[in-house]
This record gives sequence, C-alpha cells and structure tokens, in this order.
Amino acid sequence: MDVRFCDDLGPDGFGWIVDEAMTRTSHALSSRGRVWLVDPLDWPEAIERALALGEPAAVIQLLDRHNRDCAVLAARFHVPHVVAPDELPASPFTFVPLVRRKRWRESALWWPATRTLVTADALGTNRFYTGGKAPLGVHVLLRLMPPKRLGELDPGRALVGHGEGIVGAGAADALRDALATSRRRLPGVLLRLPFGGHGQ
Repeated sequence: MDVRFCDDLGPDGFGWIVDEAMTRTSHALSSRGRVWLVDPLDWPEAIERALALGEPAAVIQLLDRHNRDCAVLAARFHVPHVVAPDELPASPFTFVPLVRRKRWRESALWWPATRTLVTADALGTNRFYTGGKAPLGVHVLLRLMPPKRLGELDPGRALVGHGEGIVGAGAADALRDALATSRRRLPGVLLRLPFGGHGQ
C-alpha cells in the first residue's frame, strides 16, 4: 500500500490515508495520555506515531463493515474493540447513531471539547462522495435521506473514512452544505461517479 499521513490535529491526533481510488483513511485521537484508533489500517509508521501520543485505550470501528485491521490491533494492544457504538465510557467522545440497518450499522464520533466530527461512510471527501464539485458529500446511498442529526453539530474538524478531512473554519459550512444539497446534487454525483470509489 502507498500510505501517507494526513489530517494533522497537533496533540489531538492525526490521520493516515491510502493513495488509491477508495482513499481509505484512518485516525488516531489522543487525550490526556490515551489514544483511540478509529477505523485503523495497520500501517507501522502510523501505529508507532500513535503510541508516541499515549497509551492505547480502544479501537473504534464506526461502521460494521469497516473491519480493516480493527480486530488485529485491538488484540495486539489488549484493548476493547467497539463497533458502531452508542457510547464509550471513560472517553471524551459522544456518538451519534447514523444508520441502523441489517447490513449497515454506523455511528459518528463527536468530540465536543475539540469540535471534532469523525464519520466512516456517511460522509466523505473523495470523488465517490462529491463528484469533484464540493469539499464534502453524503454517501450516494444516503443522499435521499441524509443524516440530518449531524446538522446539530458545529465542527471545526470534519474527518472521514474515505478522503482527507476538512480542518478549520470551513468544516462547519461544508457539513451544512453537504446535508442541505444532498438530494439536489444526487444526479450530478451519479454522472461523475468514478469506478471503485467505495470500499473498506
């Protein structure tokens, strides 16, 4: 895999992304000497950097089918592996249930203290999500019923499982725009869909 770092959050963590059509992205979030791995792929350089931030606390799999290397890393570090959680005690995070279907269970992670939003598949920044016409887009299968609950949040960081995140003043506006235009932009996104934009 051709992997590189992205989404530098300073002491709060970072991301790493695979340079491929799916642009699979993972994150490490750090608070008070503890680290949570979110939808992680086992890239040694990233895991080493994460461990430098603190003690592993848990592996968070936000989407039921985002298996990636979640189970392997949780076993390696002897920490819980939680899938599409509703809560995670002793963490600084809250969770927003986004999809609760038989073959699709997904939660979003919200870190209030740092205004950090992390989603797995519901939102993304690669061409599969945006058609190349917006900074952030809703998954094509959710565009008719977008996750409006996310509109109650005001993120300063919008991190995603496919693509580089949006860090800074534009994150909240990008989220509001993605939700507000989800249905209207569906035809244009379908026309511009690349091959192989969605995956693990």
